[in-house]
Amino acid sequence: MMKKSDLACLTALAALWGASYLFMRVCAGEFGAMTLAGARAAIAAALLLPLLAGDWSALRRHWKPVLLVGLTNSALPFVLFALAALGINASLSAIFNAATPLYAAVIGRVWLGEPIGRTRAAGLALGFCGVVWLAADGAGFKPGATGWAVLACVAATMLYAFSAHFSKRCLASVPPLAVAAGSQLAAALMLAPAATALHPATLPSARAWGALLCLGALCTALAYVLFFRLIARVGAAKTMAVPFLVPAFGVLWGVLFLDETFTTAMAAGSALIVLGTALATGLINPARPPAVHPLPRPGARPDAN
Repeated sequence: MMKKSDLACLTALAALWGASYLFMRVCAGEFGAMTLAGARAAIAAALLLPLLAGDWSALRRHWKPVLLVGLTNSALPFVLFALAALGINASLSAIFNAATPLYAAVIGRVWLGEPIGRTRAAGLALGFCGVVWLAADGAGFKPGATGWAVLACVAATMLYAFSAHFSKRCLASVPPLAVAAGSQLAAALMLAPAATALHPATLPSARAWGALLCLGALCTALAYVLFFRLIARVGAAKTMAVPFLVPAFGVLWGVLFLDETFTTAMAAGSALIVLGTALATGLINPARPPAVHPLPRPGARPDAN
């Protein structure tokens, strides 16, 4: 059973990551996808690097895999989700993010040979049906948008899934905060040339600047700190409950602050994704037999062995 403080941390993390789609939707149009992604990584790196303390040596020793994680877990997904924010609602982007564990299961099977039983296979099928449902229906699309926004979301979640497996295999011995700070620094450096070259010709509004600062400081830097704090306190398995909560907050913030509509099609698609992910990750396992507790012997004390 998780402590109340850990549950509060889990909820806060989901709320922050759900809000990232809101902030991207607010400022992506004014900054442009590339500049937005580069600035987000730079802000997060500037806030995380001072926290490293004695972890610099570990970062220097493992800079090559950290560089790859910076590319696949930050630089490319940041750009892809920023591009998606130009074409679909924040609510829909958050829902697609819930499919990350589905892609992780497929990559684990193809790359690492991890077995997929009947229950997990059924979960994968349901989850992908949910993704296809949302993509085919076009729920949450902005006027004039194309299916490229959906493909950007799917590609970003696949990259997140790959990064999780790669980090587990190649960076398990590296302090998590070093991976977080180093990957953000790598992402910022990789995106800097394009972000600078494609900077907006018109100075963005104060609203867009505020959204960018919140995206980098709260939804990236602070979220990483909470994420790794949870892993240290309750373990990675329980922390992976976060993707189930992110869509709820993404939809909530979109409805409250952007006047987005949560349609029946979006509800059906997200339900399939969440149910499929729960089955694929083992959160729900109908094949698991219920625990059987033996009846106490007549006259035995309740605490007797």
